[in-house]
Amino acid sequence: MKVSLISTVLNAEEHIDAFLASIAAQERRPDEVVVVDGGSTDGTLARLRDAKDAITLIEDPGANIARGRNRAIAASAHDVIAVADADCAYGPGWLGALIAPLEGGADVAMGWTEPVIESLLDACVASLGFPLAAAEADEAAFMPSARSVAFRREAIDAIGGYPEWLAIGEDMWVNHRWRERGFAMRMAPDAVARWHPRGSLGAIWMQYVRYARGDGQAGMYPERHTLRFAVYGALAVALASRRTWPKLVAVGGAIAYARTPVARARSRLTAPRDRAIATLAVPAVLAFTDVAKMCGYALGLADRLTGRVRPQ
Repeated sequence: MKVSLISTVLNAEEHIDAFLASIAAQERRPDEVVVVDGGSTDGTLARLRDAKDAITLIEDPGANIARGRNRAIAASAHDVIAVADADCAYGPGWLGALIAPLEGGADVAMGWTEPVIESLLDACVASLGFPLAAAEADEAAFMPSARSVAFRREAIDAIGGYPEWLAIGEDMWVNHRWRERGFAMRMAPDAVARWHPRGSLGAIWMQYVRYARGDGQAGMYPERHTLRFAVYGALAVALASRRTWPKLVAVGGAIAYARTPVARARSRLTAPRDRAIATLAVPAVLAFTDVAKMCGYALGLADRLTGRVRPQ
């Protein structure tokens, strides 16, 4: 089985050398590597041009992630495509573990992702929606990240490729189409991509706004977003009430909601002081990102309703 490994990149100077080194160190080497640069203005392009003996470089200034992936797939020579993210780190056994389900007959292999925890903020952010281990995931419902996924060419061709009209969330859109069509999607829990959480509250805000905006534009997860608006609306009503019991119900609901993320953050930290701070910080970060999601989803719906984005 020959494998084409593809990646898109934009201004990843901080991580590109480590990424290229990790791909070169794979025990199961890809048969080719295709990288599409969307118009980097830092030192990324220079690094990629220096590596042209090891990779096929396509320069496409202005290309979004979906277009970059489609161009990389079109330029690839083989019928098994592995997708990696230049911001991630990959252990030497990653690619071999990732393609194992395809060798067993699957159409799509779903790798795992783990956050790189270098600060208290990293632990708090990583606790939001990111299980500690693949054992927590339900294979029948799991939606893989494009940080670690592989598929047969016919699977991506069957759905028309990545949606170039969608600036972000393109990998989830593809996952939904695969699920709808009944493609065999199998977990590859040992194919781990290690990713770096955003390092500031401003960057985290923009990340969650953009993710949710993509959901709104693509019509993804409407029930989840509607529930979020309803819950926070009910919380505002409860806190504004003059009665005590609505406030108590609201506090109890908030504790239950934050319980799992708090436990995840505490398990990723070792210092007692950090674990204590996380107990208070995680609910605040959770509310912060929920507000970002609500803002982003509203923007995405507006894009869709006004025709600024036209799903295809």
